Amino acid sequence: MSRAHAESVIKSIIHEIVQQCAVRGHVVSDTLVAFMVKAVVLDPRNGFNVDRTLTKQDVQKLVELCLDKLMEKCSPSLDTIKMQVYFDMNYTSRREFLEEIHKVVESRLSPVSREITDSRVKTREEFEALYRKIVTYILLRSGMGSPTDANTVQEATAALQSVFPQTELGAFMALLKRDKEQQLSELAMIVTGIRLFNKATEKGEEEPDLQKLSPTVLTEALLVTSKSIEDELSVSQSLAWKYTAVLERFTDPDSPPAQRDVPIVLLKQALYNVRQHEVFLKMLLADASVCAKHTEILQTELLSQMKQLKETVKSKKAVSTAKVFPLFTSLSKLWSGLQDEAELLSIFNNIRLNLQPFIASQAKIFSETYLDDLLEASEVKTDEQRMTESSDERIVPAEMKTQEWFLPETTASFNELPLQYNGVCGYTLVNRDGLLLPGNPHVGVLKHKEKLYVFSSKEAALKFASSSDDFIAEVAEKAKRSPELIQLLKLHQQFSNVSPYSEMQPGESLLVKPITKCESGTQTDLHPVETNIVKSYEWNEWELRRKAVKLADIRTKVTHSVQTDLSHMRRENVTQTWLPKNAACQSKRDGESNVPKPQTYLAGLRGHGHVVKINLTRSVDK
Repeated sequence: MSRAHAESVIKSIIHEIVQQCAVRGHVVSDTLVAFMVKAVVLDPRNGFNVDRTLTKQDVQKLVELCLDKLMEKCSPSLDTIKMQVYFDMNYTSRREFLEEIHKVVESRLSPVSREITDSRVKTREEFEALYRKIVTYILLRSGMGSPTDANTVQEATAALQSVFPQTELGAFMALLKRDKEQQLSELAMIVTGIRLFNKATEKGEEEPDLQKLSPTVLTEALLVTSKSIEDELSVSQSLAWKYTAVLERFTDPDSPPAQRDVPIVLLKQALYNVRQHEVFLKMLLADASVCAKHTEILQTELLSQMKQLKETVKSKKAVSTAKVFPLFTSLSKLWSGLQDEAELLSIFNNIRLNLQPFIASQAKIFSETYLDDLLEASEVKTDEQRMTESSDERIVPAEMKTQEWFLPETTASFNELPLQYNGVCGYTLVNRDGLLLPGNPHVGVLKHKEKLYVFSSKEAALKFASSSDDFIAEVAEKAKRSPELIQLLKLHQQFSNVSPYSEMQPGESLLVKPITKCESGTQTDLHPVETNIVKSYEWNEWELRRKAVKLADIRTKVTHSVQTDLSHMRRENVTQTWLPKNAACQSKRDGESNVPKPQTYLAGLRGHGHVVKINLTRSVDK
């Protein structure tokens, strides 16, 4: 069975489950259903053998189990999976977030820009309307005020007229569309810089007020976003510590059995739920801190540029545009950077708000009173307290020569090591039936098959190291039974090779090796060996003759040039012709010759009766 056909079968199963959920009144995404199909196939309790062919009954059973999982009400496990899917679909890197923000801005401005560049104006009223559209575009691009506010429009119009008076519209309309768009962008930046400068100097203050030079949304977002994330993170951490203390008490093999029925499975699901929420909030908080640092840097640069601009302008009546326009453009770019930070903070705050419904079920099942009742006299330890208690226990690498251990004293960049299980102790996870305890790297980091593991205590580290492969396999089994652990413990690679197929050829199984992909690149010198290539060289004699004839033929031609209305004043035109050549020749000496002029005399014309013709021509010798 081909991979393409197998993928189409998987898509049909997912599509059927999505439709069944919609019929039952639940809207689910394809991504959530795909993960649930994978989780159901992985769970050994469901009886799906990846080494045999799935029958139609197996497919029907798979669909029913997935529907039962997706239809569960008040399930912390399902909420955790939904939270993971939502975060994966809505969270990305800072660079990609900024690219998406810029795309949204361009898509919002493109209709206004297109209306300006495509307009064909002739009358005075149309020119005025076009000028107003340019002002609107600049306001939308800068984000400094609303185009519906009369004072803002008047201020922007005055700033635009100082650099682009309405009389320049004729030349603007003669430009190509691409040049119009570029000029619009440049005008928007210059006008934004002028308005920022005017705002900073309107009261004649020596030091500009940062509050005025920062977007209002950014000032509010900086105050709200980080504090909101920190408050929610504190609540989730407190819950996680309580759930951990309760599970420690009831999963301790040395403790007496509980006198009442305690829902251990639900408690573990609730622990996974709040721990996953904690992980996501820490990521958002780190991003918000980066935004705050970038904001501080941008504001410092903005103040510096503003001071430099003030020094350039001072009280001069006229300043060269070559000096101030680049400074205005720089101010505008810094302002845009501050707006980007405000948008990022808004996105992070929205993600935080959208994560809240995914922790509601555990709060509904286990109230604070119920948890306190389960704790009784048990001590609730924070992660920091656990780290402090176990820091005195150290692995001695000299005593453990069969394994490789990393310690903070002997390892560079120790705090940046890529730890397995997201820093959770694998031994405790197996030995205490799914309990999550944070590992302490200062105890010692075990390197096993090119992967690094941390542990909550020295005892846990030694027992895990004694049979590492068995414990690693047990952790995988725990993740199969609790699929939310796959992402929480970052076990994606371990489970990336299982795909559910509904129809398979005999001999084929569910276990399919994934196609591994990686980015690669090579780089070489442009010319490893330097060569001197004369591109004008021609070896063919007839080609040389052709070029000579062509050059000789040009001498008898006159070059013509034309210019249209569209190309008028757009470029320099140059023509060249061959001037007529003065020709002259000179012999070695001057020579001349002369012969006698013929003369004839007629005698007897006056009546003598007989006319006689007499030749009077001189001889040549005389």
